[in-house]
Amino acid sequence: MIRRPGLRPLRRGWVAVIVLALLAGVVGVVAWRLVRDDDGTRLTQALQHAPESSVRFSWTDWAAVRDELGADVSAASTGDEVDDFMNAAYDRDLTSGTALSESAPTIQTELGFSPATLDWELFAQGPDGAVVVMGLAEDTDLEAIRDRLRAAGFEEPDEADGAWRGGGNVLERLSGPVTPELGALQIDEDAGILYGSDDGAFLLERADVERGEQDDDVVRAAAALGPALAGSVFTGDHVCSELSMSQADPAERTRAAELVTQAGEVHPLTGFAIAAQPGGDVRVAFVLDSEDQARTDADTRSRLAAGPAPGQGGTFPERFTLGKVAAQDRVVTMQLSPVDDWLVLSDLNSGPVLFATC
Repeated sequence: MIRRPGLRPLRRGWVAVIVLALLAGVVGVVAWRLVRDDDGTRLTQALQHAPESSVRFSWTDWAAVRDELGADVSAASTGDEVDDFMNAAYDRDLTSGTALSESAPTIQTELGFSPATLDWELFAQGPDGAVVVMGLAEDTDLEAIRDRLRAAGFEEPDEADGAWRGGGNVLERLSGPVTPELGALQIDEDAGILYGSDDGAFLLERADVERGEQDDDVVRAAAALGPALAGSVFTGDHVCSELSMSQADPAERTRAAELVTQAGEVHPLTGFAIAAQPGGDVRVAFVLDSEDQARTDADTRSRLAAGPAPGQGGTFPERFTLGKVAAQDRVVTMQLSPVDDWLVLSDLNSGPVLFATC
């Protein structure tokens, strides 16, 4: 089981101390739950564990997704039941960011964890490597997971926090497909986190190269999402190279340039995030260099988001109804309501996307 700090026994005679300790304990529990129940905070906290070199972060709050879908899955669920859950999540556009989509039924039955039991997942990708950061529920039986890894053929590390190495040979022997990102696994029992990567050496370096408590534009974009069931966060350089109109063919880039000229001035983004929210809406957040740029781009990008969608085809109003657009400090947020169950999150977290242009 995941060990959590507890209270030491107190002597019977110290009544006042007992009362104060109980009150302090209640306050502590409330504070913990406020952090755990604020999805935006959960995402920004998860970002601390990603490698500093990461440029794209894909988030899934599995506990919130299960609540949103009313899914009755658990550690006791079969692979088929987990597959049904994943299909339901896909239909609601809540699986576009997970690294575990195809793996879920197999790892549920053979490795002892899956989206049916995980608290949350952050898939961080960058030029130095990729890591899947998986938050474990409090009642996770870690020894049972270790037993499953041994049975599957993973090489057990000498140290408790070392990397369990499986690689392609081990994964291919499992009963179904499993992503290479689970070829090496590392358990942080104190933090209640399971890490996975296709590179065991990179995984062992993770603790030395993680982002930590940075207050950068990646965090600002993520924090502006509010409650986030699933979504993506990009660094400014990555969004400007991978999500903007540079990915479109020449004719579409020309059309996009004309639309931008008509709409007004746009500025390079220093951070970008998009997420599905409880109830079905999608929120987008842009971070810019200054408050003036944010106010300008709020107007310009609103016009772009209400018109044609070159590079994707059709128009944006065919995909979503544009709701409130707001600029606060250096951050612009847009509220989008999908039209006719359009998979807006999946459609807009890969390029080219005109209103994310730089």
